Amino acid sequence: MNIIVVLAGLSGAMAVAAGAFGAHGAQAQAAEWLRTGGMYQLVHSVAAVAVLQLGARVPAWLFLAGGLVFAGTLYAMALGAPRWLGAVTPIGGTLLIVGWLWLGWSGVRG
Repeated sequence: MNIIVVLAGLSGAMAVAAGAFGAHGAQAQAAEWLRTGGMYQLVHSVAAVAVLQLGARVPAWLFLAGGLVFAGTLYAMALGAPRWLGAVTPIGGTLLIVGWLWLGWSGVRG
């Protein structure tokens, strides 16, 4: 069993569910948070599987963790959690950026 692939699959499913809920059952601001979170989470779920195939485990973990924190805080606010969670969202974004930088550095190192 490959835990990264399992988590990427769950993450992708969560992203699609959030996007669908945002498109069909949420108010305007909540829908935007669900759309944004879903898009970032879905892209990084796919990226995690792709970079894993390149042997880049650390970026894969950073993509999954960053996607969960970034999208998770947006989803929580869309569902009524306090807006101060928006201050946590950039931590997820930072993990995503670090994942991309780590991947790029891996390419430089060969």
